[in-house]
Amino acid sequence: MKLRAIVLAGGAALMLAACGSETSGELETADGKNAEYTIDKETGETSMTIDGKDGESTLRAGANVPVSLPEGFSLYPGSNVVNNAVVNQPDAQGTMVAFEVDAPADKVVAHYRDAAKAAGFDIQVEVNTNGTQLVAGERKSDGSGLSVTATTGDDGKTTGQITIGTKKGG
Repeated sequence: MKLRAIVLAGGAALMLAACGSETSGELETADGKNAEYTIDKETGETSMTIDGKDGESTLRAGANVPVSLPEGFSLYPGSNVVNNAVVNQPDAQGTMVAFEVDAPADKVVAHYRDAAKAAGFDIQVEVNTNGTQLVAGERKSDGSGLSVTATTGDDGKTTGQITIGTKKGG
């Protein structure tokens, strides 16, 4: 099961929650697998399980889902988590954290760039355009990938997102 497929299925479950549909059920993924989902109406947290040929994959998403970044990474100090999605697959884990913080985008991006370099990531892309900064890279030893975006608004608050995909055992 590809990370993209479970994220798309999770997106479908989130849309069902937004339009007031059932709080649990089944849906079919793009590759024809059945997925079971639950949505906690009180917290907005969505959970999903998909049984694939290689094993079980799970998704947990919501503002109150505990953040568990790979070793060497931490949220920028003072960050408020807007949403956190964690995907676990038999061979990989993906984490996507959307946040806001009272700090300039360049300092936020530098925090994650430094952590990525220390964790062995080769930074391959650095972009600063129209107030948005982006860094992205890969750890060649295991194919793990990382991207960080941050934009400082007129109010001085920065919104951002960090996405890290890691191979299990790597």
